[in-house]
Amino acid sequence: MMFQDREQAGRLLADKLERLRAERPVVLGLTRGGVPVAFEVARALDAPLDVVVVRKIGAPGSPEYAIGAVAEGGAVFVRREALRELGLGEEDVAELAEREAIELARRVQRYRGDRPPAELQGRTAIVVDDGVATGATARAAARAARQRGAARVLLAAPVVAAASVAELRADFDEVIAVALPDPFYAVGAWYERFEQVSDEQVLKSLRRARGEPAEGEVGELWNGEWTGPAGAADPPAPEAEILAIPFDGPPSGPGVLEGELVIPESARGLVLFIHGSGSTRRSPRNQLVARALRRAGLATLLFDLLTPAEAAEDEVTTELRFDIELLTGRVVAATRFISALPRVRGLRLGYFGASTGAAAALAAAAALPELVAAVVSRGGRPDLTPVALLEQVRAPVLLVVGSRDDTVLRLNRSVLLHLHAAELTVVPGASHLFEEPGALESVARLAARWFDRRFSAPAALWPRPLA
Repeated sequence: MMFQDREQAGRLLADKLERLRAERPVVLGLTRGGVPVAFEVARALDAPLDVVVVRKIGAPGSPEYAIGAVAEGGAVFVRREALRELGLGEEDVAELAEREAIELARRVQRYRGDRPPAELQGRTAIVVDDGVATGATARAAARAARQRGAARVLLAAPVVAAASVAELRADFDEVIAVALPDPFYAVGAWYERFEQVSDEQVLKSLRRARGEPAEGEVGELWNGEWTGPAGAADPPAPEAEILAIPFDGPPSGPGVLEGELVIPESARGLVLFIHGSGSTRRSPRNQLVARALRRAGLATLLFDLLTPAEAAEDEVTTELRFDIELLTGRVVAATRFISALPRVRGLRLGYFGASTGAAAALAAAAALPELVAAVVSRGGRPDLTPVALLEQVRAPVLLVVGSRDDTVLRLNRSVLLHLHAAELTVVPGASHLFEEPGALESVARLAARWFDRRFSAPAALWPRPLA
């Protein structure tokens, strides 16, 4: 199930929680993303809304990987299996939690000011988030609610990873969700629109829940409730443009590849997605990362490397998906075609390659040093790119591999010395397909930062052809 946005997801979640109205619950929105969802739940249940401020504790050197979380009031949850995997002890966790305490205190002051927290003594507390992957932050929030005297603590979210439910029940009396997918991938995969929630949006939700207008806002009252500015709406998401990308070459001669181009307003660059063996532009993993990059202000092009007829043949022979020379030619053709479009002109270009697609991406980057400004490889096979071509790649390369993907990790390490400017980032707890909750979300964030930094670099630092 795909939710339109947090508000629609909150309304669907509220329907699941209607039976709890008689308990007169208190709704606690997990900051920040859970607050817009919690607002809809609180409004439907006619319940008070408060926030519970939680900060993820990230692993040293890999802050995207949550080893636990700390909540206001000092409640801490730690993922013991993560500590074992990383070789961390209690002292390490305490030091990391202390670093988060400064931002935690700032947010508590920002959201609550001098107002006391909602009274939970003897009450039912519903902790609401926009989605739950590993549940580290949610479990810290549950412990904070119990410290404040809640008699029952429930977790409610539009989407919860099915694999996490059993562990979540150790801290919650009940787990309620609209969808329980498996595999999960990431929270953002289940939303059409999943922009970052700002402090201002959190404050606006809290003011609306108290029946107050936001500062400087002119709005309406409806049945005694503040509804915000009349006619206010978020801008529509950019639409995908379907492209026919021409190519000329073996095995079938001239032809066209199908692609989807999406250009957000004020895009800072364009990322071409190069899928792996046996996949297509509709790969759910690449689609998830593409949505994340668009939310970060980057345009995306997802396209098929094979024609429909070739893909049907390859299902039987599996030969074309490993033909790196053929795939490279297709990537080069797509790059030249897209870079010539007037609406794309001026945008820096990058590649996001997966599996065997990463090998083709690197070879294409070697062939087009004047066009390709950055490359990201997810679980890629750069070892399939000829060494002579690896040594000609001038664009900065980020190799992202899961810590449990032993063979591919070894192969990625083996090519580092052949690349002009490359970094290897290992995502803790992730396997080859990054199917673990939150793993692919980490990849998306790493990629967004990599492209943003390279696309924002001064022109003098653009990649240059070898002399």
